[in-house]
Amino acid sequence: MAAELFIGLMSGTSLDGVDAALVDFSSGAPRLVAAHHRPYDDVLKADLLQIHTAGADEIERAALLGNRLSERYAAVIGELLAAARVEAGAIAAIGCHGQTVRHRPDLGFTTQLGNPARLAEITGICVVADFRSRDVAAGGHGAPLAPAFHQAVFARPGVSRAVANLGGIANLTRLAPGQTVIGFDCGPANMLMDAWSQQAHGQHYDQDGGWAMSGALIPGLLAALLDEPYLKLAPPKSTGRELFNLAWLAPKIKAGYAAADVQRTLLEFTSEALCRAVEKFCPGTEELLLCGGGARNLALIKRVGERLHPLKVMVSDDAGIAAEHVEAMAFAWLARRALRNEPGNLPEVTGAKGLRVLGAIYPA
Repeated sequence: MAAELFIGLMSGTSLDGVDAALVDFSSGAPRLVAAHHRPYDDVLKADLLQIHTAGADEIERAALLGNRLSERYAAVIGELLAAARVEAGAIAAIGCHGQTVRHRPDLGFTTQLGNPARLAEITGICVVADFRSRDVAAGGHGAPLAPAFHQAVFARPGVSRAVANLGGIANLTRLAPGQTVIGFDCGPANMLMDAWSQQAHGQHYDQDGGWAMSGALIPGLLAALLDEPYLKLAPPKSTGRELFNLAWLAPKIKAGYAAADVQRTLLEFTSEALCRAVEKFCPGTEELLLCGGGARNLALIKRVGERLHPLKVMVSDDAGIAAEHVEAMAFAWLARRALRNEPGNLPEVTGAKGLRVLGAIYPA
């Protein structure tokens, strides 16, 4: 059977870099052929962080950043194909999520940077991009989009599962037999912990949650964090860096709080927000699959497991897809659906008026 190869690219709200997945759909089910990660350098990460907030000359800065991202994406694709010994001409399409810098479905728009026309020109490969806008135009949030892929690859007859993707933001998918799939952003995952680690500890992230676990929980701070109104909203809902950022955190931190104690409390907040969402919206769940970069935070996973016991908490590796590859594979899957004129959203998840084909196509 001839290979049916697609590439998925994901650069999420964690701003840690670009994940690329080469996926073969020749058997119908997605099979990972190769994967590659390339971190953002400090300059690019700082420029992307800066454009998340209003500033001077945003249009030109955004356009130039889109060009830089397309060149970064093309370099990652070149490295991926070289490692896999696959020619560019064998790839049907690239599914490129782009870098979200504004997510305002309440105002009718969402913006992901990354010049897809330039990417198609550099690579000579068809590019599918701008996956979220059509769902937003149909009255949806345009996010999360991964639940449709979670349903396709993780749903099992007779097994009540939930899937939590722990990227910058945590999103939760319910896969319960005989019930409609639901999915929503349930709070921050890596975003606040990474930001605080960078500001207070000089590290881009807290390896395995070790620094957090050296601190002590601050009950008053945890209560203030959990009082966030967003957490009490019913789905469909989505959020991002516009809400959960250091400016949101700063007024809640009192003088005298030790930095490690704040990190410990942020880890507990991340765990508790997720666990409360599982309990409220996924009752009867037997298995919780964790994916995304946060699934490698050993302290966070331990706390989720303790909090939800006796529910079985697993990393998605145990279900056949490594945690760090799930989202990139999802955008390869969405690109294939776009080329096949098949819908990529779940209206029950995003709140859109109906099923929609997602993505704009830039031919090679």
